[in-house]
Amino acid sequence: MKALSPESEKLAGKNIMDPISDMLIRIKNASAVKKETALVPHSKIKHELARILKESGYISKFERRGKKNRKMIEIELSYDSSGRPSLSGTKRISKPSRRVYMPAREIRKVKQGSGIAVISTSRGLKTDKEARAEHLGGEVICEIW
Repeated sequence: MKALSPESEKLAGKNIMDPISDMLIRIKNASAVKKETALVPHSKIKHELARILKESGYISKFERRGKKNRKMIEIELSYDSSGRPSLSGTKRISKPSRRVYMPAREIRKVKQGSGIAVISTSRGLKTDKEARAEHLGGEVICEIW
């Protein structure tokens, strides 16, 4: 992994209206043009979302870079054997303008089980499968397939 470029260091201090959506779009755009890595500004929730993406196989690894207020997350993208990106689509469900909450029994599968939903529960971020197994509801952050 490389050191942060001056362009990416400028991005670290920018105000973004919906940071989670911005992270998902950066990953999706970088994988669409076959880049090896994507850089996103660091936050605790984005770090946890990256952990879930890694565990689910949508990215190969991630690492926190930088210091103090210039922290970034460098995400190494994952591709299958034919060169297609592992992450093919995302949908932001709960937005800053419209929050969406669901009890555990109403959480549905994404793309007939081939995708995941990320849910913010009282015990942290969980996938839809984990939330159903633990009978936890919460805010539905996004769907990824």
